[in-house]
Amino acid sequence: MFSPKTIEQVREMQETWLRRLEDHRCAHGERMERFTTVSGQEIKPLYTPLDISHHDFLEKIGFPGEYPYTRGIQPNMYRGRLWTMRMFAGMGTAEETNERFRYLLSQGQTGLSVAFDMPTLMGRDSDDPLSRGEVGKCGVAVDTLADMEIIFKDIPLDKVTTSMTINPPASILLAMYIAVAEKQGVRKDQIGGTIQNDMLKEFIAQKTFMLPLRPSMRIIVDTVEYCTREVPRWNTISISGYHIREAGATAVQELAFTLADGIGYVEACLERGLKVDEFAPRFSFFFDSHIDFFEEIAKFRAARRMWAKIMRERFGAKDPRSWMLRFHTQTAGCSLTAQQPYNNVIRTTLEALAAVLGGTQSLHTNSLDEVLALPSQEAVTIALRTQQIIAEESGVTNTIDPLAGSYFVEALTDEMEAKAWEYIHKIDELGGIVRAIELGYPQKEIAEAAYTYQREVDSGKRVIVGVNKYVTDEEIPVEILKIDEAREQAQIRRLREIKKTRDNSKVRKCLDELRRASEENRNLLPYILDAVKSYATLQEICDVWRQVFGEYRDPGYF
Repeated sequence: MFSPKTIEQVREMQETWLRRLEDHRCAHGERMERFTTVSGQEIKPLYTPLDISHHDFLEKIGFPGEYPYTRGIQPNMYRGRLWTMRMFAGMGTAEETNERFRYLLSQGQTGLSVAFDMPTLMGRDSDDPLSRGEVGKCGVAVDTLADMEIIFKDIPLDKVTTSMTINPPASILLAMYIAVAEKQGVRKDQIGGTIQNDMLKEFIAQKTFMLPLRPSMRIIVDTVEYCTREVPRWNTISISGYHIREAGATAVQELAFTLADGIGYVEACLERGLKVDEFAPRFSFFFDSHIDFFEEIAKFRAARRMWAKIMRERFGAKDPRSWMLRFHTQTAGCSLTAQQPYNNVIRTTLEALAAVLGGTQSLHTNSLDEVLALPSQEAVTIALRTQQIIAEESGVTNTIDPLAGSYFVEALTDEMEAKAWEYIHKIDELGGIVRAIELGYPQKEIAEAAYTYQREVDSGKRVIVGVNKYVTDEEIPVEILKIDEAREQAQIRRLREIKKTRDNSKVRKCLDELRRASEENRNLLPYILDAVKSYATLQEICDVWRQVFGEYRDPGYF
């Protein structure tokens, strides 16, 4: 990108400048401080053409919508269409969730995202003793198809796309969604959306698991295989770095382990006999946007470039859609603080802007009160308006990838990529991501990173405004949304009524057929769909798998 003569001139001038910088520091008694990103990556005082002198523009940067997609996967990016504003929501009961969804759609939200409560995430019904006190607390409770029917009442499923953050029972929730659509008269080849369905990151980070790792992978591949043929507009896996980052990973670890998970899923689908260009275009990704503005932008740009190379060179994909890394972003929940909660609005704004400048396809902005409780209507409206102001007022959508060519951003993108490749090569040496997880490798790396970061916060080396610097004694009142305990009893009553009134002989038959299919290695999705249509409960289906495959217990790593 620069002539040898220019590079040599810059090198000479930089050496002179560095000497002047050192003289200035000594004359003014400035301390020598090490500047790093929030992940601990060292940042130089100045970036120049020397930092990207090796760059081949077409190989490293290129054009939007063209390989290697560093600048975005669409030629026109946000000049053609804005990102999907997809606010994550799940409110105690199905009725309340439906009300929140219809409110958000009326306020300009362009996609739905369902948050489920902890029992649902773990494959437990609301009347299970292990669910007591947790029903509807961190999202909506879904026990049967009846709950999904209420959640999406009067919401046309051929007009909106829906994301569902669900993992161990993901295939069951997808089957319920298909059944609801069919009741609306919408064919399964017309619906669009995403299920997270990413169990590898559960074993690495989030820890909502149910079955052992390898049976979990089998069900995920069943889902990919079924949707490739029957639900072609559905994103079958949302390969999630978000929870890896929230567990304490650095930006490089989030990038590396997420792409390594993606490699693991591609390999598993190829082993099933699927062709890469049949299923890979429906894989999507989900990243965290943390507080370090430029580090996050570099991470997103590096992710696209790396995935394009992985799919084209490692797996031989021919369809350009297989090379494209499409991703949803959520601002960093772990960056929010209970102290001085209105500071969270500023944090979320910076994180959202980084996601947009990094080229995200959809975005959830966290609410200021999310560290305290489920978001209030006022807080979620502010979070949505944050996206809308960025989109409509800031001007950042006027040109594509405006930071391209920045010496700093390009150098940081290169460094992120190089360090992430080191992790991926290490995982390959261990035998792939499944084996690496069984050995506890990514878990240990994340634990060490989380410990290092927390020590920096505790010592004051890493500043968190309002927590370890600029602290006040003033208590700032924030409206807290509380889920009434009566909702749990109401949910249990509805579940028990369904169990009484459904055709229980049909339910038993469907569950028996599911059990045989599980034992015989058949694709499970048709049997799951039959079971949910008979109003079999989430736990009844999951209990079949617990009996066939066993239940996973995390060994813990130290």
